Amino acid sequence: MKAATLNAVPDKAPEGDLALRQARSRRARNIAIGLVLGAFVLLVYAVTVIKLGPGAITNRPL
Repeated sequence: MKAATLNAVPDKAPEGDLALRQARSRRARNIAIGLVLGAFVLLVYAVTVIKLGPGAITNRPL
């Protein structure tokens, strides 16, 4: 047997293609996490305004 055939992986994409697909997947996942985090922050803000009332945040004593 040749040494090159032992290390060959016939059904895999080239390494550069795999890294590119991983980077795209990571970016899409990061964007999704960012959107979910932003929606959560808005939800917490909205619940706070509803529970305290709209004037509780803007007209508070200093």
